[in-house]
Order: sequence, then structure tokens, then C-alpha cells
Amino acid sequence: VPTSGMAKAKDQNIVQAQIVLTVSESKRLIAKGVAQMPIVKEALKNGIVIIAKGTTCTYVAEEILGKKIPHGAYVLGRTFPEKGGKRLKGVERIGEVVLVKGKHRDDLSLSEAVRMLKPGDVVIKGANALDHENKLAAGIVGSSSGGTTGKILPYVGSRKAHLVIPVGLEKQVSGSVIDIVKKMQEPVDSLNDVHSMFLFTGHIITELEALKLLADVSVFQAAAGGIGGAEGSVRLICRGPRQKVQNALNLAEKIHGEPPFVE
Repeated sequence: VPTSGMAKAKDQNIVQAQIVLTVSESKRLIAKGVAQMPIVKEALKNGIVIIAKGTTCTYVAEEILGKKIPHGAYVLGRTFPEKGGKRLKGVERIGEVVLVKGKHRDDLSLSEAVRMLKPGDVVIKGANALDHENKLAAGIVGSSSGGTTGKILPYVGSRKAHLVIPVGLEKQVSGSVIDIVKKMQEPVDSLNDVHSMFLFTGHIITELEALKLLADVSVFQAAAGGIGGAEGSVRLICRGPRQKVQNALNLAEKIHGEPPFVE
């Protein structure tokens, strides 16, 4: 007689719990996960880590540097509501974070740093679109010269560096990212600002991978969305031995209450 999933879980002493994360809480969790990735820790010890600009990468930089970064100081492109909503306050921009053997080298520009990359080094770059099943991501290109992605990808590939892609499940898109990128590159007359996109892959780390890494539990997404500040949130189900699932809940409890990126 086939064993049901529930009975099987009980036989293995497996428990489950749900975790709901807002967009900003997800970004914080993902950042904590990135900071604990073995390839990132190794590069921080013996190599180079470059953190490209972005909202999620702002949190990554905070976790790795161990200090707060004014929100808005470390972003390039950004998406706001067409009407209403809050805007970033005027803050002084800072350059890309480059670490050489764990030391923050603010004297190195992004262009200089990518030329120093070697096998085993790490570049951390967020994304605007995610195809989690196929482990693909895409980024909007805001510059005709290729933007940050255009500067980074050739060196990551040719120097055999690791590309770490921290991206929330909120960026999951419908359909094939490959097809979407192809369509975005079609020469169609645009009535407003329609950018092209770059397709890339690497070490994709979402809330799922972060929880697996940090709490050693199995995780799947059950639902998404909410109201009252939970718009764009994700509902995750964690399963595993009781103590490990409790550890995941304890981690979520520390992250809950993370303020929105723009207050």
C-alpha cells in the first residue's frame, strides 16, 4: 500500500512550519544567506568579492561589511509606482563595494576590480527577472553601453569567477526568461521607455536557498502576496527535524519587522 506523504513525514519525525516574509524581509534573509555561502566566505578570505549596486545588494553589502548603508546610496535603476508611493531621499551615492581578502578597497573602481578577477573570485549581482525552475535570471539594461551587467559578465566568464545572483521570489516571471529576453531585444517602436535585458545564470540564491543554507531545512513556496504592507510577500513552508525547523522560525523572527527599503 503506498504511503502517504503525511504518514511518511510522521515516520521520519519530520515537522513543518510556515514563514511569511515581506519583500524587505526577504532581501535581508537572502543577504544573510549570501554572506554564509562557502564560495563567498572563501573569496572573502583569499580572493576578491565585488558587490554590484542594487536594492538586494544593498542588504548584501550591509551583511558583509557589517554596517548600515543609507538606502538609495547603493542603487542605480529603481522601480517606483507610476502614481503615489514614496521616493528615495537625497543621499550621497557610494561606489561599488570591492573587497580584496576581506578588506574593503574603496580605492578600486568597478572597472578596475573586474580586470583583477581570477578563478574562485566572486561577483554578486542582483536581477530583475527570475526563472527559478531553470535557474536563469535577467536584468534590465538601463544604459546603451551595457550598464553594470555589460561590464561584469565578460570578465566573470573569461576569468572563471563565480556569479552570485541574490534575487527574491517576487521577481519570478511568467513564461520563459529566454523568450522574454528575446522579445525585449526586438526592434519594436516604443511609446515609452522600454529597455532591453541581459540573460545570465550562476549561483542563484532566493529565500529558498537562503533558508536551506542557514537552517538546513527543506523549503518550498506555497503562496505569495498580501495586504497592509505584505504586498509581494512570500509564504514558505519549511520541513525537517523539529529543532532545525525551530531554528528556521527563530531566524525568521529576527528578520521580521525589517522596515521597507523606502520609508
